[in-house]
Amino acid sequence: MKNIAILGSTGSIGCSTLNLVEAYPERFRVLTLAAGRNLESALEQARRWQPRVLSLAEEADAAQAQAALAGAGLNEIEVVHGTEGSVRVATHPDVEFVVSAIVGVAGLQATYEAVRAGKTVGLANKECLVAAGELLTAAARASGKPLLPIDSEHNAIHQCLRGGRAQEVEQIWLTASGGPFLNTPKSAFPGITAEQALNHPTWRMGRRITIDSATLMNKGFEVIEACRLFALPPGRVRVIVHPQSTIHSMVEFVDGSILAQFSVTDMRLPILYALTYPERIGSELRFPVLELRRLDFCPPDLEKFPCLALAYEAAEAGGSLTIALNAADEVAVSEFLEGTIGFDQIPKVISETLRETQKRQPESIPEVLFMDAEARSVATSWAQRLSRSKPPLPRVASAIQHGE
Repeated sequence: MKNIAILGSTGSIGCSTLNLVEAYPERFRVLTLAAGRNLESALEQARRWQPRVLSLAEEADAAQAQAALAGAGLNEIEVVHGTEGSVRVATHPDVEFVVSAIVGVAGLQATYEAVRAGKTVGLANKECLVAAGELLTAAARASGKPLLPIDSEHNAIHQCLRGGRAQEVEQIWLTASGGPFLNTPKSAFPGITAEQALNHPTWRMGRRITIDSATLMNKGFEVIEACRLFALPPGRVRVIVHPQSTIHSMVEFVDGSILAQFSVTDMRLPILYALTYPERIGSELRFPVLELRRLDFCPPDLEKFPCLALAYEAAEAGGSLTIALNAADEVAVSEFLEGTIGFDQIPKVISETLRETQKRQPESIPEVLFMDAEARSVATSWAQRLSRSKPPLPRVASAIQHGE
């Protein structure tokens, strides 16, 4: 029986993890949960799973949850809040595996402390590796425990790498669906609405990651993740557009052999792989091989999707530039969902923020968070500047939520 902590339990990855716990009750047990700001869902999960610790983002929500659980006779559940609460969830002495799925840098401190505490961590949070990858991987090496990718592409790479030694790898191929605007002319980008951008052709994900997929920034983050997880320079991490999303990623070896991983487009499969690694267990998540008809590939259009090019530039520089890349993107996506800036202005906010970022190398998580705050301030200023040059755009309610 493996004791699990979930950071971001009410989001899509958190809910998929709980679905697996329900499917394999003899293997996994929910020990602690961090649920962000979704109080109603957090209470529902607490009643169902009865964790030892439940954390919410806000103190007021934690107090309300404590009262509601006490009224239900669940006084034994410890209710905490904020960053300290998430750290408590991630570092509980009886937790063995931590699913890190809080969106943004909100989950960074808890993820880092989990690694330092010797927990095995399954990473679904791109921002942790993008903003503080050097610190996280160093802490993982020191603890002797693996960082296991839950992100489908890196999970696929992890599986393919079991077919060869690290020194035999020539390059990695990250596949990208191309998002909803793969065949949309660049001239139409200024008129793209949030509703259109949130309509991903293949995956059902949280709001920010869906917009990042539409701009290809999500793939840029994955390039940085791959560099840090698999110790490769950016030039050996390639991106290729594959609209069917059948092949999740590929590893090319020095002799020319290429191993590819494909499976159903269901996040439960990479989560299950991480939860049971190095073992593989049976599941019902089957790919209909006989229905496979075609596989298309093409290079990404960096002129149409400049966010990917910006990510490669940040990956080469590292440090404060990757922190600024993530921070500026989060601000820009939020402003787009609020209707403040246009879809085509997202890369402008990011590029100007990177231009104003001084190259530095953080040596601690507080330094990472300080640089993150600096970049957010610059990005917000640019978003406000750009918003005055365009008429108001349609607003999408409930943009980026902590834990979604």
